[in-house]
Amino acid sequence: MLSTLLEFTLVLGVMTGLAVLMGKWLARVFTGTHHALPERYTYRLLGIDPQETMGWARFGSALLLSNAAMMLLGYLVLRLQAVMPLNPLGLTAQSPDLAFNTAVSFITNTNWQAYSGESSLSNFSQMAVITFLMFVGATSGVVAAAGFIRGLSRSSSGDIGNFWVDFTRTLYRVMLPLCVGMALVYVWQGMPQTFASQALVTTLEGAQQQLIVGAVASFESIKHIGTNGGGFFSMNAAHPFENPTPLTNILHILSMLLIPSALTYTFGSMLLQRRQGWVFFGTFLVMFIGFLALVYGAEQSGNPLLTQAGANQTLSIEHSGGNMEGKELRFGIADSSLFVATTTAATTGSVNTMHDSLTPMGGFVPLAQMMLNCVFGGDGVGFINLIQYALLTVFLVGMMIGRSPEFLGKKIEAREIKLVMLSVLAHPISILGFTALAALWPDTMASLNNIGPHGFSEVLYAYTSGTANNGSAFAGLNANTPFFNTTIGLAMLIGRFFTMLPMLAVAGSLAMKKTVPAGAGTIPTATPLFMLLVVFVVLVVGGLTFLPALALGPLVEQLQLLSGQTYN
Repeated sequence: MLSTLLEFTLVLGVMTGLAVLMGKWLARVFTGTHHALPERYTYRLLGIDPQETMGWARFGSALLLSNAAMMLLGYLVLRLQAVMPLNPLGLTAQSPDLAFNTAVSFITNTNWQAYSGESSLSNFSQMAVITFLMFVGATSGVVAAAGFIRGLSRSSSGDIGNFWVDFTRTLYRVMLPLCVGMALVYVWQGMPQTFASQALVTTLEGAQQQLIVGAVASFESIKHIGTNGGGFFSMNAAHPFENPTPLTNILHILSMLLIPSALTYTFGSMLLQRRQGWVFFGTFLVMFIGFLALVYGAEQSGNPLLTQAGANQTLSIEHSGGNMEGKELRFGIADSSLFVATTTAATTGSVNTMHDSLTPMGGFVPLAQMMLNCVFGGDGVGFINLIQYALLTVFLVGMMIGRSPEFLGKKIEAREIKLVMLSVLAHPISILGFTALAALWPDTMASLNNIGPHGFSEVLYAYTSGTANNGSAFAGLNANTPFFNTTIGLAMLIGRFFTMLPMLAVAGSLAMKKTVPAGAGTIPTATPLFMLLVVFVVLVVGGLTFLPALALGPLVEQLQLLSGQTYN
């Protein structure tokens, strides 16, 4: 137990140090005026005017239309896979509904996979579609955060930056250097990085075995740094080619948390309010530690049904104890729990354990974190989602105690709150609406491996994962059907753009307002008390919204488990 606590403390300590370093660099990228040579050539090639200023509407339109064009390009390549190069295994094209789902998934930074990567995609598709969309999707999220933060820092101005300049700089100065460096470390640790599609090896018994390989190291670097998720192989980060050593496991975790945590420091630097930035970092951290403690405690306590079946779940020097079903022995309870908490907090979707095999309360954690979607969150969008709750907190507290609802010197009025609520409500409407539709759909039962509460949890998890742009799955659901491919694809689009665009409008609205000095009626927001208030509002709003759905799934499963009943 002590060694586990030390490991968790060390990882979070390293994350905090990296957040400062990365936050400083992101602030320089977002505020710098110099354009490097590759950036200038890119502007000329694409006809970009780097001096153009954009309001939130033009900024958001550029983001939306560019993402739509790249999604269409990815869809076409997937539909034409059979005639594309680097396909020595002769893999066929994806079906229209699956190609739609895949293209939407990767451009929205979701990376939900209704297919098995090694048997469905050629090396060309893995690189030209999957890896490409992972770069541009993640970069778009960071750029949205750049425009959002810039809007909060401006006064009496409609300018929140230039989308194309932010995109080019973020891609060249942040994503590519980080991913190249991390890919080299991964190769050193034993990950394959090759254009070959397979390797034929001779086993110890003398038999011939085919191993699927490819550009795995480069895939894994952007997969985690970009909070993308997905997997080169269907086993994801449990596969030894994707996660060969304990060091790569820790690097995966730190990579997922790197940019989401750093944006709090970037925010404080750009607004010259470092204390406010640390308050938001603390908000992230408090919620994360709480959920980590919950999933670790649930998994370490084990499953009483496995004990009844004769499984040893007692913690000892020679045995990690707990619920080891669906987990890698080389990672154990601690590293598996840390990965579960991280991948759904940062809405990455990469997994090193089978989430479907978690205990009911262990499965509650990834579901709850994705539903809240602001426990660090994905690159860029997680920070934006946290600020929406901060604005809601300021408004609610101001109305309750009769103080002026102000944030960063700007008055929060009806227009901002309407936009905030549109963003807040888009999430549960998508999750609960599509889950209800699937529950009524006559073919849903044929896609489930389980019935009852756990089967409901599998469907709920799928639409939660899609809407939260996470991409992980309980895996007991066969989602590769026209119905699920289409509806989960739509959930991804709603979760991405119906939350991001309203908040960009909020930033644009606040940018046009004059900054007023704090008065006696202003609610101080750079304090530990405000941090706890934001955590309270997040948990209460999320709890009231999603509790009925959670009660039908993991909470019923937990009651069944406590009563000694099977919950599958």
